Amino acid sequence: MGARHIEQKEKLKEIRKIAPKLIKMYGIKEKLRSLFNSNKSEVRSLLKLTHWLKKAALYFPESCGTIIRWFAEIIPYFKNRTTQAPVEGINKKLKLIKRKGFGFRNFDNFRLRSLLSFHFSPRTSLKANPVAN
Repeated sequence: MGARHIEQKEKLKEIRKIAPKLIKMYGIKEKLRSLFNSNKSEVRSLLKLTHWLKKAALYFPESCGTIIRWFAEIIPYFKNRTTQAPVEGINKKLKLIKRKGFGFRNFDNFRLRSLLSFHFSPRTSLKANPVAN
């Protein structure tokens, strides 16, 4: 073990003495992370998530409420192990383009700026989209 690892273990021992609730919360949070990183079956993962929600409700009531509200949207993650992150990233980038443009006067300008920011050639994209011609 390196010196840094030993130093971190000592700090963790000190924190346990001072704030045992914080250590418990950290452990619960880490269990949630490991649940999402595991490759267990969909049913097993969802059962573990409901068990985690029961344990975590005392320490993380707002987070548990959010997970319960979005449970239907969380289920597909365990089924396919995919997220909506790429789509959300594209939407965020498009909103940023709109904000930087201070409101484009027409859709063609917005479309052109969007295509360029995603490294598409406007000419190729115009040919591929017969509606825009």
